Order: sequence, then C-alpha cells, then structure tokens
Amino acid sequence: MDLVTGALGLLPSKLLELLKDEYKLQKGVRVKVQSLSRELECMHAALRKVAAVPWNQLDDQVKIWAREVREASYDIEDILDSFLVRVDGHDQADLSRLKRAMKKMGGLFRKGKARREISCAMEEITKQLQQMTERHARYRIDNLVAKPAATTSIDPRLSALYTKVSQLVGIEEPRDKVIKMLTSVAEDKETKIVSIVGFGGLGKTTLAKAVYENLSQDVRFKAFVPVGRNPDLKIVLKDILIDLDKQRYTTELNLTILNERQLIDELREFLKDKRYFIVIDDLWDLQPWDVIRYALYDNSLGSKIVITTRKHDVAMKVGCSYNMEPLPYESSQELFYGRIFGSEGKCPKQFVEVCAKIIKKCGGVPLAIITTSGLLANKVRNIKDWYEYCDSIGSGLGSNPDMENMRKILSLSYFDLPAHLKTCLLYLSVFPEDYEINSWRLIWRWIAEDFVPPGEGGQSLFELGLSYFYELLNRSLIQPAHMGVDGMPSACHVHDMVLDLICSLSREENFVASILGDAKQNTPSWGSKVHRLSLHNATWPTMDMPKLRSLSIFNGVIINSMPSIECYHLLRVLDLEDCNLEDLPNLSFVGYLFHLRYLGLKKTTYAGELPLEIGKLQFLQTLNLWGTRIQKLPSSIVGLRRLMCLKLNILILLPNGLRNLTSLEELWCAIDSAHIAEELGHLTQLRILTVELKLDKEAGCHNEGICKALMESLGKLQNIRHLVVSSREMVLNLEGSLESLGNLSYLRIGQTSSLPTWINPGSLLLLSSLQIWLAQVRREDIQVLGMLQALRILQVSVSGNNIQVLGRFMVGPDAFPCARVCKFFCFQTVPSMFPRGAMPRLEEFVFCISLHDFAKGEFSTDDLALDHLPSLRSVSVRLYRGNEKIDEEMEMKVKEKLRQEADDNPNHPSVNYYVYVD
Repeated sequence: MDLVTGALGLLPSKLLELLKDEYKLQKGVRVKVQSLSRELECMHAALRKVAAVPWNQLDDQVKIWAREVREASYDIEDILDSFLVRVDGHDQADLSRLKRAMKKMGGLFRKGKARREISCAMEEITKQLQQMTERHARYRIDNLVAKPAATTSIDPRLSALYTKVSQLVGIEEPRDKVIKMLTSVAEDKETKIVSIVGFGGLGKTTLAKAVYENLSQDVRFKAFVPVGRNPDLKIVLKDILIDLDKQRYTTELNLTILNERQLIDELREFLKDKRYFIVIDDLWDLQPWDVIRYALYDNSLGSKIVITTRKHDVAMKVGCSYNMEPLPYESSQELFYGRIFGSEGKCPKQFVEVCAKIIKKCGGVPLAIITTSGLLANKVRNIKDWYEYCDSIGSGLGSNPDMENMRKILSLSYFDLPAHLKTCLLYLSVFPEDYEINSWRLIWRWIAEDFVPPGEGGQSLFELGLSYFYELLNRSLIQPAHMGVDGMPSACHVHDMVLDLICSLSREENFVASILGDAKQNTPSWGSKVHRLSLHNATWPTMDMPKLRSLSIFNGVIINSMPSIECYHLLRVLDLEDCNLEDLPNLSFVGYLFHLRYLGLKKTTYAGELPLEIGKLQFLQTLNLWGTRIQKLPSSIVGLRRLMCLKLNILILLPNGLRNLTSLEELWCAIDSAHIAEELGHLTQLRILTVELKLDKEAGCHNEGICKALMESLGKLQNIRHLVVSSREMVLNLEGSLESLGNLSYLRIGQTSSLPTWINPGSLLLLSSLQIWLAQVRREDIQVLGMLQALRILQVSVSGNNIQVLGRFMVGPDAFPCARVCKFFCFQTVPSMFPRGAMPRLEEFVFCISLHDFAKGEFSTDDLALDHLPSLRSVSVRLYRGNEKIDEEMEMKVKEKLRQEADDNPNHPSVNYYVYVD
C-alpha cells in the first residue's frame, strides 16, 4: 500500500477471496466480482504511473482523479471487511446449545442479507469506477512520462555519516558567543538567561547542545528539556527534575502523583541552594515560559538558563537573545561535501560547478544542506539529476529565507522518495512532536498497515521494513535518536520542519488526523474522511467516529468508557501509550476488533487481565504489553496463529501451548518452567528472542531443567539473529551444542557461570555484538573472544563488587580484528595484554586496573601504552585502590602516564577515570 494508490493494490486479491465456496455468492455477483477485480488491476497500474511523477508536477485534475480513486479503494475495502465480519462472525463456544442454535439461525438471515447488500454494493462501486475510468481517459494519464524510481542502497558509512553530522560544522563561533553571553555575569551572580532565536532548520537545538556540553562539565545539577508547540507543563517539570537528579526522581519519589503546583514547589525547593544549568529547548509561547521561569529558583549562585525559540518576540521578552545566522559558505561547503564525498577534495571535477550552485541555493541552512546532501548522495552517477534538482529549487533560501522556501526544499526530498517510502514517512505524523520513535514499534505498525509488501528472496517483512527505516535515515528525513548496542540506530525522531511538512501533507490527503488537547474542541471535520487518528494529551472523544484503520493515543489519557464498537471494528492498529484504563471494567471490547493486527498497551495502567476474547483476533500480528501491570495472558492467546511479534515484560507469564504460535518472529518474555522453555523449540521462525529465566516453580531452587530445556530449544532455531538470555534469580548454566546459531549477530547473556563452549569462532561467524556477565573470567576466554572475526562490540563483566585479578594474559597479534568497542568490567586488564596488530579498529576502550597490584610491582606504568592502538578515540579507566598512601601515589602516576600516552597517540583520545575505594 502507498499513499497515492491507497488500498488499490490489495483489493484484486481480496475480491477474489469472495469467490471461495464458503461465501456462496450468486453466479451474477461472482461475475461482478471478477469484472471489478480486473478493473481495479488496470486502475492500479494507472495510479502507479501517477505515483512516479512528482506530486507538484501533476495537473490539478489528475490529482483530483487520483484522490477519488484512492478514497474509493478505501470504501471498497471497508465494504469487504465489514462483509467478512458479518459473515464469518466469532467463536461461540461459550454459549449454551440452545443459544448456539438460535444464534446459528439468526446468522443464516444475517449472512443472506449481507450477500444481498454486497451485490448492491458491487453495482454501485462499478458505476463509480466507470465514471473515474472516463476521467482517466480524458486526462491521458497513460501518456505521463514516469520518472524512473531511484535505486538506493543503505550506505555502509551510515555510522560515519551520523558522526560527521554531530561534529557541528561551523558551530565554534556561535557557541563561543553564546558562552560569553552566559559567563558575563554581574558580581552578585544573578541567574543569567540567554535565548537562541531563529527559524526552523537553522540549528538552534544543535547550538544549545554544544553550549550545554561545554559549560555543564563543571555543573553538577543540569538539565536539557524540550518543550514544543503544545507542551504538557507537568511533563516538562517532571523532565527537569529527573534530569537534575535521576536517582531521586525515578526511584525515591513518585512524581506522577504531584500536580503542577506541587511540581513547581518541588523544583523550587530542590534548586534553592544549588547552582544549576538548564536548557529549555523549542519554546513557542510566553505562557509556558512564565510557569517554567517561576519554577527555576533565582538563588544568586551564578546559575545559567538557555532557551531556544522560533519567535523573536518570545526571545526579546525572555531575556538576552542571540540571533542565529545561516552557516558561512565555507562551513556549508564542509558540511555538504563531507556528507557526500567525505571531503571537498574527493568531489569529482564535473560536479564542482553544480555543487557550488546547490550550496549557494541552500543559503547556509543546515537542515537544507543535510537534506539535500542526503538526497544527492544516492545520485553520484548521474550529474543530470543534480542539475535538474538545482534548477527545481528556484530562488533558494539565500534570497528569500522564509518558511515556504524551506518547505520547498524539504518537499523536493519528499517527492523524490519511492511511493512506498512516501507513505512510510507520512505515517510518522502519527507520533507527537519531539517523540522518540522506536524502530521496532514503527516497523511492526507499517506491516500492520500493509505498507511493507512481501519480500523477495526469503526476506522477512520486518527485515524489509528495517531497510525502509535505514533508507529514511540515510536520506536525513528522519534523525537517529538512540544508537543500539549493535552500533546502529534503534530509534529516530523527526525534525520540526520535516514534521510540519508531513503533517500538512497528511491532512491534505486525509491520511492522518492528529488531535492535541481536548478532543471535543479540536476534533477535525469528519466530512472529509480520515483513516488514521492520533490523540496527543487528549481526552477520549465521545462522539461517533469514522471507520478508522488506525487509532493511536499518547500521554496520560484517562479512558473510562468506549463508544460504540461499530466505530472501531475495522481497526488494523490500536496503540495506547501512557494511558489510564483503570476505570474500564475489562478489555473485552478488544475481542470484537476482528481485523486488528497491532495491539499496543505500552506503559498503560490496567490492573486487570487480558480477556479471553483476545483469542478471536485471528489477524493479530503484534501484541505489545511492555511496561503494563498485566501479569497473565489468557490461554486463548495460543490460538493466534498469525501473531509475529509478542513483547511482554518480565511480570507476564506465558500459558501452555506456546508451540502453536508458529508464525512468531520476535518474542520478549519471561520463562518460569522447563515445559515453556521446551515449547520455544517449535517456534522455528523466531529471529529475535529475549528471555528472562525465573526459578522453575516445580523444581524449586534447581535450574538445571529449565536451562537444559532452553538449550535444547535453541538448538532447533535456525533463524535467530538476536538473542538475549538473562536472569535476576539464578546463575545460568548454558552449556550445550548450538550449531544452529550460525546467523546470530547479537548476543547478550546475563549471570552465567562460565563462557559457554558454543561461543567460539567456528560457530558464530556473523556475531557482531556480544554482552556477557560471567561469574569469573579466564585467560582462555579472552583468547576465544579475540578470534571472533565479525565481532565489533564487546562487553565482558564479572559479577560481584570486587575486581577479579587474573594476572597477565596475552592474545595474538591478530585478535579482535573488527572490534570497535571493547569494555571489560570488574577484572584486571591493561593495554599491553593486547599486542601490536591486535584491535586495529578499536575506537572505544574501557578497562579496570588494581592500583595495589601496580604498587606491588606486578604491573608497571609501561603496561599502559596506547600507541599501538591506531584507531583509538576514547579511553575509560576504572581504578580500584585501597586506603593506603602508596595506592594514592600510584593513582597519580597512572593518571599521568595515561595522559602522556593519550597525548602521544596520533588521535589524542579522551581519557576518563572512575576511582573506586575499598
């Protein structure tokens, strides 16, 4: 499915489903269905040609025709889905024999009526499509020249590209100016406030982060908090408190019970005698600022506050302001060339002239430069495309730097996307502003909405969706928000300017409607059909709603009643986050959402259990219960044969019958019995498995049975790519033969007694990331790990509070050939244990040493040499010492030696120390 064609691509096959014998359509209706299916195939082909032409280049009449056909496709799909609901019905095993008989008789009339209605509907749809076909012929759509779809691949330099963006090209001068404004404080050390003002895309947040990182190093109490256009001030105040003292405000105090006044009082009391540095990012209006400013206690201790805003009047009233200016031409060149070619010197000569024109037209706006370079990086083989793009920019930002021209540049990148990626990008308008969008959640929602077609060559739907996610990242239309343990982005966020664009396009195309605040006051007109609804900080709407395909609710909504289920029976996606369902007696209504494919209750407050009716959801693909208080799944869950993703927290126990969920590709769960562990072996489609082992209730304190059953099951799973096995209740014994894990790329093991023998270079050829907690580590363990040829990220930790002393161990000069990050915790390691030639790509190194052993002469400062690690960027050292004076003296010598080694290393890596005293 894509935006232009709507549901048209799915309808021919869906219509043919009606020809099956069980629906018993009359012969005349069958002929109509076959004819309509062929007509829709032809219209779909025509619309695909329309989709290949940039939307802004199409005639208005063609746009109208395409919109009519798309809306008709949704109507047809609604009719078909409604028919299936009425004809197929639901399981009636809970009815008595008499009630079942009466229900069956009533069903015969219902089905007969439904068949007559669908016959009439076919006739009406055929008439509508005939009219559209005439328009199609009139406007000669077949003669449109389709622009060839750009073929792009995931840039292997993905991580490097993000690193270059984060190097903050041209930021030094504005950063130093803002710092000077903040540090020129009067003698009474009044709180200094500086606002950074400029239009979207200039890099206000980037500049604020640079200032924050520079000045906050010597400030203990600091916070960096986004506000946004429609802020929930309670959330803003909570975020400030949590940033200031995470330990206190996430574990010791429950902020959720405080109202706005109490949060202000708490914040003022906390800051009363403390010097602080706080950044309030993306402030739009003065009203929220008045509340925030009152909460930030002015204690005359030299505290600092920075705000960023798009509005000059807000900046002037807040305080001293810094007006952001576009990047100078030289910095624009550095950013543009660096993202495409690596540097200006690597730019082919034939591209120099057009590059200069494009950089000039971008007008020094970082967002425009990043977006443009992301687009053109995929077209380095065709200079004609570059000139066409340059000419299409028009007057550019330099001569008229307003929002419309910025949108024009962003729109060009949007229109260049393949049709399927346009749909995927617009779908991000479902999420709130400044929201961190988890890639896992996004991709499964794409799949539920039919945005990801079946892959080729054995590629799963999720893997194909992941390639879509990476391609949007590669084009800089979304930004990485969080890097996963494998070094790749695991979440994204949407820049304000891009979000403005896609929200506008979504509204124009009736694709997504968002409601901010009171749903009763802000509900859009349902006269124009809305297919997806998203509520942000809104109350549940009580009015009748359209037959939605997707309903998303975010942030603190209290739901105490549900409107008529007829409004929701066509839902594909129901995703609730941070909602309160405690006033609902049960969730039985979910069982009537016959077409539901994605059900999410993330962080949703509901003390009850999932109802048995959930077993009726035969199309359900994803069930996300992460962060809920639900502790038990109903037995009917094992009847969901199409379920591909099940994400549970460690409180939720699995029922027997797990083996029946044979479509599962992703499972996050807790296991408390050998029987459940054994059933995992039947889930042969699993790609991602995250399990928390609990003590076997039947076996008591003995865990051999559950571990053995788990290992036997893992031996049957050939498709596992991502595996996490952990326990908070037992030390794991994971010995066994696991030749099946040849496709494993990520492995995390917690609380195991020793390094399992199946972790070896002969078995795990593709393993790129490993985290493991051991009871003790041996010299041979490090040698084995060093020979894992694909390993890029390694973390080895020894359980316990004291550092384990191994003495010396040595690996070969060919050890850790691909490692970029190595972290060794709670056992003694020194750089000399890794000889020249080993770790040639290591960038981040974390290790521990015992100063007492250095003082005794078992190690010397010569063992701290870093010159043989050519790629090193960062070093973190955990120093363990006693209270003896000799240890204190040795600490100074070690720090001095490491400082000298860092200076001598060509990369001048940063060195950080963490001292632990016995």
